[in-house]
Amino acid sequence: MLVAFSVAPSGTGNADGSVHDAVAAAVRVVRDSGLPHRTTSMFTELEGEWDEVFDVVRRATEAVQPYGSRVSLVLKADIRPGYSGELDGKIERLEAALDEQTQTPKDE
Repeated sequence: MLVAFSVAPSGTGNADGSVHDAVAAAVRVVRDSGLPHRTTSMFTELEGEWDEVFDVVRRATEAVQPYGSRVSLVLKADIRPGYSGELDGKIERLEAALDEQTQTPKDE
């Protein structure tokens, strides 16, 4: 399964609203998990089996808790049994489709 999630504290008391220290604590949990992952400016994507992925999400959420009075978690999952390597595979298929569209002249 693939999971894209974002976890952040609120009620941090930071005047500028910055949450980078808390996000770094969550990303450290993901990186230490050993599961395939990718972090972007808005989400962290994680790939693995149901129990191991949700364990990492839980631990990442717990890592953020000390940084604020509450925690917000946004999560989206793609559950496709029997498939692995989809963190990169989906992107590779997208890029191939884009290349194919670029090389194929459109009918006018």
